[in-house]
Amino acid sequence: MMKVMMPAAKTKVPTLHKVYGGVFVIFWLYTGLTTPDLLNWATENSLTLSVLILLAAFYNIFRLSDSSYTLIFLFLLLHVYGSQYNYAQNPLGEWLQQTYHLQRNPYDRIVHFSFGLLLAYPMQEVLGHGLKPSSPWRYLLPLQLTLALGALYEIVEWLVADLVFGGKQQGMAYLGMQGDSWDAQKDMALALAGALLAMGATYLLHHRREQA
Repeated sequence: MMKVMMPAAKTKVPTLHKVYGGVFVIFWLYTGLTTPDLLNWATENSLTLSVLILLAAFYNIFRLSDSSYTLIFLFLLLHVYGSQYNYAQNPLGEWLQQTYHLQRNPYDRIVHFSFGLLLAYPMQEVLGHGLKPSSPWRYLLPLQLTLALGALYEIVEWLVADLVFGGKQQGMAYLGMQGDSWDAQKDMALALAGALLAMGATYLLHHRREQA
């Protein structure tokens, strides 16, 4: 059963959160030490560090449910694994591409879909604080925020590709477009689809509890 966000009455860190933190740090260091492109890894992980700083800053002010921390943990692992290589050259994506005869490496699509699927519920806990569980805004706001953050990410990604990587080929490789001129729009659509699925499942679970 998912818990609602509650103010943190104690500063003690639960064992589960310590395990997540330890596993993440080990995996993060591993990807940094084994990446073939340190600049790309560092650039991608600037977002990761921003999220971690935000979570740490508010950890003793209020805490999310264990369900939300689990979802965030899973998404960060996916993102960090993507940063280890260029997204278009991700080994898991290459395996999927060859196995299922896909036209492109799908790993970036998986991560964008997972952004909505895995982070919509944590967004709901934060945005829905103070809203009634039955309020439609409790389910609509995470969808809107997913689209807004997706668009912001695409804009920042474009600026980084232009300013940091400079050259057209390097910038295109960083963006992971793989020749698709509609790459950004499809990424945002996949994030929205993931968020719709997450909010739909959350609504059904809440409705089932009400009917029980």
